[in-house]
Amino acid sequence: MSATQVSSDDAGGAATVGTTLEVIVLPVSDVDRAKEFYGRLGWRLDADVAAGGDFRLIQFTPPGSGCSIQFGTNLTSAPPGSARGSYLIVSDVEAVRDGLLAEDVEVSEVFHEGGPGARFHPAGADDRVSGPAPDHKSYGSFASFSDPDGNGWLLQEVTARLPGRVDATATSFASASDLAEALRRAEAAHGEHEERIGAADPNWPDWYALYMVREQAGEELPS
Repeated sequence: MSATQVSSDDAGGAATVGTTLEVIVLPVSDVDRAKEFYGRLGWRLDADVAAGGDFRLIQFTPPGSGCSIQFGTNLTSAPPGSARGSYLIVSDVEAVRDGLLAEDVEVSEVFHEGGPGARFHPAGADDRVSGPAPDHKSYGSFASFSDPDGNGWLLQEVTARLPGRVDATATSFASASDLAEALRRAEAAHGEHEERIGAADPNWPDWYALYMVREQAGEELPS
């Protein structure tokens, strides 16, 4: 199956107007239990607002995320635990998994797909292949966990974006650790560059910057 990419420049109507996804509503059965769980993950508590006993809204934001979650009382008619397949993009899936385990969160092993759609199958499914993707290929390594109601989350390791996914003129990093990992990858690639040219590169800051911008934007890397 081939993939088709469509940019906003190719579409009309609302697609040409800047829109950002900022909130996902989760259906939960026990608001305080959910609040304790997401707080334990280290997510930022943005709001806890109530109006009598009939309405309550809680908002959390994952570290470095531009999108938040909300849950509470009388926010949604969806059955508790029915939100599945929400992605959390990370630069190091094994490190994030270790952090979840340290907070007593039950999380699957790191895996890669043995067949299309395996990431959405239950933990222990035969088409979930144990271990990260070969060479930690970007977009290829996963782990999954659920909140106490069963709302499912999928960790996906992304270190280099597909072409067109990121504006190369607006490169940004979600956290200091993401920036540090990008610098380490640039350092390793620059070492290979210096071996090829047979000399120290005095303009290494420019080379690092170009490498990091192109890597994140999914463009051809400098050699």
